[in-house]
Amino acid sequence: MSEIDALQQRLAAAMDRIAAGASALGAAQGGNTAELQAALDDEKTANAQLTERVRKMSDRQEEALAEARAAAEATQTRVAAMDLELQRLRKANDQLRESNAALRTANQEGVGEPHLINKAMMAELEGLRAARAADVAEASSILGALGPLLDQIDVQGEENADA
Repeated sequence: MSEIDALQQRLAAAMDRIAAGASALGAAQGGNTAELQAALDDEKTANAQLTERVRKMSDRQEEALAEARAAAEATQTRVAAMDLELQRLRKANDQLRESNAALRTANQEGVGEPHLINKAMMAELEGLRAARAADVAEASSILGALGPLLDQIDVQGEENADA
């Protein structure tokens, strides 16, 4: 982008020099003014074209930046959901470990307590649910990342089919 700005400044300076030279020559030579005016007009046209190109490039850059920001936000949302599910899985696994430890202790003492068995089964079920939710979140994250790639492949396939 800075190269384009530098080129634009150079063109503007060249046009100013041409205009100054045209004025000086016009004063010295009355007949060459038309040629110099044509050269000046050509430079103005070139400058206008470059200015338009710079504007288009700037617009494209802004669009690409907006797309990148949207993709980053979507990825961040998926990562947050996956993190939440992983935290839930860790909590369920901790509960399962505690229930299993309590069951081992009760079995060592020879006391079988039904509520400990129920608690362990509930913790195991919660662990399974949390593991499944984490798997779903991970699959969703993968699908979200693959979606844009598949769209690009579809667009390229359509372009190749049209060619």
